[in-house]
Amino acid sequence: MESTPALSIEFGAKALAERLSRCEVEAQTNLIEKLEGVRVAFNALPHVVMVLNRQRQIIFCNSALLELLGDFDTKHVLGVRPGEVLRCVHAQNETGGCGTAEPCRTCGAFFALMNGVRGKLDCQDCRISVRFGESFRALDVRVLVNPIEVQGQFFSIVNMTDISHEKRRKMLERIFFHDVMNTAGGLQGLLELGRDVADLQEAKNLFGALESVAGGLVEEIAEQRDLIAAENDELKVIPAYIRSRELLHGLVRQFCANDQYGRWSVRIDEGSENATFLSSPVLLRRVLKNMLKNAVEASPAGAEITAGCRKAGDSVEFWVNNPVPMTREVQLQVFKRSFSTKGEGRGIGTYSMKLLTERYLNGRIHFDVSPESGTTFVVAYPIDNQGWKGEEFAG
Repeated sequence: MESTPALSIEFGAKALAERLSRCEVEAQTNLIEKLEGVRVAFNALPHVVMVLNRQRQIIFCNSALLELLGDFDTKHVLGVRPGEVLRCVHAQNETGGCGTAEPCRTCGAFFALMNGVRGKLDCQDCRISVRFGESFRALDVRVLVNPIEVQGQFFSIVNMTDISHEKRRKMLERIFFHDVMNTAGGLQGLLELGRDVADLQEAKNLFGALESVAGGLVEEIAEQRDLIAAENDELKVIPAYIRSRELLHGLVRQFCANDQYGRWSVRIDEGSENATFLSSPVLLRRVLKNMLKNAVEASPAGAEITAGCRKAGDSVEFWVNNPVPMTREVQLQVFKRSFSTKGEGRGIGTYSMKLLTERYLNGRIHFDVSPESGTTFVVAYPIDNQGWKGEEFAG
């Protein structure tokens, strides 16, 4: 999906953080409660419905929101803002909560809510990263905001619909109707070439190319299968001992052999260390492959991409650098599911890197950006993953 444009806010930071007192919120709640049939009508809707005041605080909600939260006491959500109720990773901050952090300026829900405050009907798609225990979950929601007036006071009715399945369907359509079709087309082209091959060496070379393309096709399908399993907490991790530089060297060599990426120079930093650590070679390859792919796609043809690995205390770090500094607007959204600078139906590369690293590999991921050195993504994994046992080396 294309990035959400940063919203030009007419309200100052103090105004965005401002809240009404508990007593004032309860008075507004009573005003809505007295509307005939409102409770029955809202509870009959299957999706989340909230009524917000001009400070974007919840003053009324339906049972769908309470069921989503697993808390059936309305008092716990009154006066709270939507991002705080949903445990958005950006809502817990020192600047005033939901709507006051810098990443909020690219949030579709915030955009819609602010238009509601201005008295405008608006509908926006939104990607929300929410805390779930020690990890995070990605929500794709559609937020419809309808301003209303009740006894001289202005409120917003907010309808929130889960569109994760719609986004996933579009993603799979893009994969199978574009990426997989392209790969299958390449496979078909090689098979057609094989009809006229008479030379034994040429036939061997063609067979090697066929094997490579077919392997890439299977890997592409397996990657999407595993991503869906990871989101559903169904992905099984099979650990083994890995040698960092050997693993990275194999990936870079495979990457350089792919004609699709022949216009870029991809190399391994000479200072890279060959540390041994325990992790999942399959999932780690997925993460590193996406790091390399994103670096290439973010750079102009002919640019040099540098990858490396090093031991850092009790962790092993892998990093990939490209010479193009990531814009601030992209930085604020880069790990969100469905976000991409490459168009609709894309945007799972950086999201899957974070998902696999932090939820399944016990690691950490971050990026550094500077005008001088460009953009560098870094992942770090513990050398000794407690509770994991492996007997074989991979790499």
